[in-house]
Amino acid sequence: MSVRQSLLAILDQGPCYGYQLRAEFTRRTGAASLNVGQIYNTLERLERDGLVSKDEVDAEGHVYWRITDAGSSAVRDWFDTPLERAEDTRDELALKLALAATLPGVDVMRLVHAQREASQRRLDEVTARYVTVDVTDPAAVVGSLGLSSSLFAAEAEVRWLAHVEDRLVGQSFASLGLELSPDKPKRGRPAKATAGATA
Repeated sequence: MSVRQSLLAILDQGPCYGYQLRAEFTRRTGAASLNVGQIYNTLERLERDGLVSKDEVDAEGHVYWRITDAGSSAVRDWFDTPLERAEDTRDELALKLALAATLPGVDVMRLVHAQREASQRRLDEVTARYVTVDVTDPAAVVGSLGLSSSLFAAEAEVRWLAHVEDRLVGQSFASLGLELSPDKPKRGRPAKATAGATA
């Protein structure tokens, strides 16, 4: 989640103070409240980058922040640019199962079964919450976008775990049982290939 871009997008509607930004973020996204310290740190970085500036202080001492022209331009660019989702090669669950499948003495199938049960419980819990969303209330529909993202992610995880189990069963899989490699990795960067070297 880009806190930076989210705060800019809200400020593009008008000047706000820190707690107001936090309340607007939660009201508009349905996401958990941001940490106020994180909001002020982000505002200071945005000010340093010329995207916001401090505005007036009201009678209660609230310091308002105003978006600059450069900030408004950054918001438009953010909304106009599709998000690129990088392939996550460090997904914790995928790493855990890959390690379990290669370490002697670890029952990877037991891990897969246990994870499938836990992931199915999570899917059931999120589904139960999602079906209570009032689809006739536009604010509730918008506020539930994060919940629907969690629902589809949980559904995908359950499907992926079924795929993993099918793959492992199809191979009559126990464990690769990889021992530690006797190769000694060299420190530093790999040597550069010299001109005329053969591959």
